[in-house]
Amino acid sequence: MITDSPQAVWQSDDGQSALYCGDGLELMASMPSDSVDCIWTDPPYLLSNDGTTCIAGKRVSVNKGEWDRSDGIENDHEFNLAWLSECYRVLKPAGTIWVTGTLHIYLSVGMAMMQLGFRILNDITWEKTNPPPNLGCRCFTHSTETLLWATKAPKGSRHKYTFHYQDMKTENGGKQMKSVWQFQAAGRDEKKLGKHPTQKPVALIERCLRASTNPGDLVVDPFAGSASTGVAALSIGRQYIGCDIEPEYAELATLRLSALAANDDIALVGQSGASNGQQRLLETADRYKAVTD
Repeated sequence: MITDSPQAVWQSDDGQSALYCGDGLELMASMPSDSVDCIWTDPPYLLSNDGTTCIAGKRVSVNKGEWDRSDGIENDHEFNLAWLSECYRVLKPAGTIWVTGTLHIYLSVGMAMMQLGFRILNDITWEKTNPPPNLGCRCFTHSTETLLWATKAPKGSRHKYTFHYQDMKTENGGKQMKSVWQFQAAGRDEKKLGKHPTQKPVALIERCLRASTNPGDLVVDPFAGSASTGVAALSIGRQYIGCDIEPEYAELATLRLSALAANDDIALVGQSGASNGQQRLLETADRYKAVTD
């Protein structure tokens, strides 16, 4: 299903799930059309502008790497069009996509989706219960991110996208679930194996996937980061293919997926059964293995 580039760094014994290090667009370009059930991804926000923010009470730089620097409004939009175009191609006719972002990109992402023929189903507001303070005091504290949920199926199509309405209603105490969700940002308990600057909470992704996929479905993330999408997908019985261009984060993602395979809670929320070290995580994974060539 996948060509030799990008390079595999982790895969399941059955070959159905894998993690790659390389360009996510190249990965998707090697995948067949109409082959993916769902995409959940957290693309670069392109906000590394030499500013500062507050983390754990300390002023720190917002710069995350060259991969997160803006190349200008027009070029940024062309980038979003390029990767979303590949997403559209690989999704099944009734497939859906989730893209999370801040004000820096979600307007471009939404426009690109509409230009490509996606039908936007919801804009979910993720309200962070523990946001960092606004150090400049010149605007409101940034405490939300937006998730755009869209389908490839046009309105009235015979292809029906998956939405487990009743499950979400039950999860919400018997009431219709609204489009404003409260979750804590990923904290120390989800970063014990290492840190990613834009790591998303597994619980947030799990809700999205429970709502819009079925057991055994293939979930793809072309901007995998620390593989929170993979942890969420595999935890609820979905298949997963992810890719990240940064070797540092691909290594972290491999450790988290191996920890999950070893039933080590540290991969999820850092609860009981803490790891005895990274090497043990790689050696004791009985279902999943690291790929070295």
